[in-house]
Amino acid sequence: MASEKIQFENNQLLVPDNPIIPFIEGDGIGPDIWRAASRVIDHAVRLCWQGKRRIQWKEVLAGEKAYRETAKWLPEETLQAFRTFRVGIKGPLTTPIGGGIRSLNVALRQQLDLYACVRPVRYFPGVPSPVREPQKVDMVVFRENTEDVYAGLELESSQEDARALIAYLAETKGWHIRPGSGIGIKPISKFASLRLLRSAIEYALAHGRKSITMVHKGNIQKFTEGAFRNWGYELARNEYPGSVVSWEDCKGNPPAGKIVIKDTIADIFFQQALTRPEEFDVIATTNLNGDYISDALAAQVGGVGMAPGANINYQEGYAVFEATHGTAPKYAGQDKVNPTSLILSGAMMLEHMGWKEASRKIESALEKALASRQVTYDLARLMPEAEEVSCSAFADLVCALMA
Repeated sequence: MASEKIQFENNQLLVPDNPIIPFIEGDGIGPDIWRAASRVIDHAVRLCWQGKRRIQWKEVLAGEKAYRETAKWLPEETLQAFRTFRVGIKGPLTTPIGGGIRSLNVALRQQLDLYACVRPVRYFPGVPSPVREPQKVDMVVFRENTEDVYAGLELESSQEDARALIAYLAETKGWHIRPGSGIGIKPISKFASLRLLRSAIEYALAHGRKSITMVHKGNIQKFTEGAFRNWGYELARNEYPGSVVSWEDCKGNPPAGKIVIKDTIADIFFQQALTRPEEFDVIATTNLNGDYISDALAAQVGGVGMAPGANINYQEGYAVFEATHGTAPKYAGQDKVNPTSLILSGAMMLEHMGWKEASRKIESALEKALASRQVTYDLARLMPEAEEVSCSAFADLVCALMA
């Protein structure tokens, strides 16, 4: 069976039965969790289609392995592979210390214009949680990925350019900025906000979700985050009048067949996500808020080791799925860590490709594995009467539990 590229036409992925999918195994624990996750993904596909469908994995390089072999942290060949094959997956990557790329993850997102960071957060029964009712957490975070302070537009305090900008702003705007300040620019554009918000609305409609909440700090940052909020309501009103209604217009009681769009201040959201998480469904937010929110919600359901993630450009059909935790180098090569984040990211990738049967198999088997209390060390030390197993043994268990 010859392998083929995934195509993108008329705003839809065209996925062959034998797609080529590039992967980055990642740094630190990356190779361990990649071996586990790829085995689970392949097993699910094999069970569902008995060889009629198969993924052809293609390794591409980034991070420490890339630097060792090419003297580049993120080779152009890797970026081109993701452009060519459209859908890919990656393990965690080291952020180089000192000069050069600040974050390889951010670089990938920006170079490929993967503007939507999508993070589903749900609870698996039996997983230790710091909150009393983690089962009430069932949210999907849409985080804008290309702007905000992550654009990296900064001037160091000692730079002459920083002093010149401070002087210019004092003269033209009357802004008093203390001498010796570092300066950062926070761009929030209508273009980037609308495409993120549109993706969140389309997701909510396609998946039968009940509400979309825009999380922002528009009470303080009126022309950036406040604009994000206003553009969201404008989008819903102009493009989705038959399917989306604002909270104010329906007083919280949408007509049958419509979903609610609402907003909340970021600090209030953090409190309410703990006290009444059942009131939130799809979350749409700016870049920095989304970073905080994604990890805080993951903590409520057992930590980032339990959370999948994707970076997607819905307009051009590009998507890179990823483990959402770090490289944990002290555990590298020990076959010890929890592969759940990357396994779930693989399931998320399969659903994105339209291979939903395999995605459901993985999620169902993972739920059974966690309920069996045969888990990796991070969960075993917190679960009464748990049996600690290795990373690879946990993957074997998940495969064995697939119906």
